[in-house]
Order: sequence, then structure tokens, then C-alpha cells
Amino acid sequence: MYRVYECDSKKKADITKILEADPYADESFARTGYKLKDGSAIGEDKTKLYIYMSASSEFIKKADEKLKDLAAPPKADIEKRIIEKVLKEEEEAESGFGSIFGQ
Repeated sequence: MYRVYECDSKKKADITKILEADPYADESFARTGYKLKDGSAIGEDKTKLYIYMSASSEFIKKADEKLKDLAAPPKADIEKRIIEKVLKEEEEAESGFGSIFGQ
């Protein structure tokens, strides 16, 4: 399951603190994996930060709770665009990495 959260870029320190807390816990953001994107870097609202993650629905419920005071899912069309952009970035990175090794 994919999820995107949106927050004001002024809250970056607070968001980072939550995302990086207890990185070795079984259900930490670090273990699950996330991408923190600046809105201007991905062609979205430059005053926003976007957190992208691919996780189980159970983890998403916990993430919703942990982030509720700072971030929330954006409108569906924004979330869809960000997911597509991140997946495209990952795909391009994988194909570029493969070309390094002649694959």
C-alpha cells in the first residue's frame, strides 16, 4: 500500500524527529522505508514537504496516528501524482544502476 503525507515545510525538523525515532524498532519508519521530498524538487507546492512510503495497511494506520499532528494525506490527485513521480524516479534509478553493470 502506498501512502503520501503532506506537511508545511516549516515543520521539517519535527517531522524528521518522528521519522528517525528509534530506527532499529521492528515498526519504525526507517525499517519500513520512506522518502521525504521537498515540494519544489518534485514540481509540487514549494511550501510543502511530502512523505512517501510503501507499507502494510497496519503500518499505515500506525503512521497516520504518529503523524496526525504534523502531516496528513493530501488530496487524492496530489497523492497520485507524487506516487507516480517517486515510482518513476525509482525505476529510472534502477535502470541507470543496471547500465553501470552492463545489464
